[in-house]
Amino acid sequence: MADSTKADDIAVVLEDEIVSGALSPGAVLRQEQLSERFGVSRTPIREALRRLAALGLVSFEPNRGVRVRALSRGELHEAFLVRAELEGLATELAAPRMTEVEIEALDQAEERFAALTARLRAAGRQGLDDPVLASEWMRANHAFHDVIYDACGAPYVAAQAKAARRTFAGGITWIARGELDDLYARNDAQHRAIRNALAARSATGARALATEHVHSSYELLLAILDHVDRQTSPAALRRTSA
Repeated sequence: MADSTKADDIAVVLEDEIVSGALSPGAVLRQEQLSERFGVSRTPIREALRRLAALGLVSFEPNRGVRVRALSRGELHEAFLVRAELEGLATELAAPRMTEVEIEALDQAEERFAALTARLRAAGRQGLDDPVLASEWMRANHAFHDVIYDACGAPYVAAQAKAARRTFAGGITWIARGELDDLYARNDAQHRAIRNALAARSATGARALATEHVHSSYELLLAILDHVDRQTSPAALRRTSA
């Protein structure tokens, strides 16, 4: 197998682990360990890491090696702004092109997402964390949007939208709590609204709803990050240990 093909395969595996959170922000990726893990020389490992760096998922740090990137809130905001525009464009392009088969696929994706959202919200109201459920919820969310990307007839736009999504996916803990319940409910309802606009072939309406949806997802993410910050603050840790 050519080194370039090996690098592609390795990059895909590592990308999935970063996006899913299996490799957390700040984790060090050591070339010698990766070479042993994948049974290859360091050449395809270095190429795979360069490809991940081009996606903004890792960074090369002098004298410290390669680390999984942790984005600042400012960078997250920019990533969501970019994705909102790309998501709106992809959805607008998909509206007049959606076939009945694709609408059915969107319905199935929306139904799965709705079911997982209900489960996540129920766990959140009880203050329970379920990383497996959260990961399934995230993948179901991606699956819904992937139907739209596939239908939009613009592979470059779809690829860029997915790249923007990857930028902020890694390391995010999609937890649910009672205070977040309304935000999760809104996220779920927005999927149904987008689906209905696409079924009605309303390009303008679908674009506006998709753009609003991404901005709302950013509000949900900020609320989650604020919750995590409160739980890990020195005061909160002192109360926990008291």
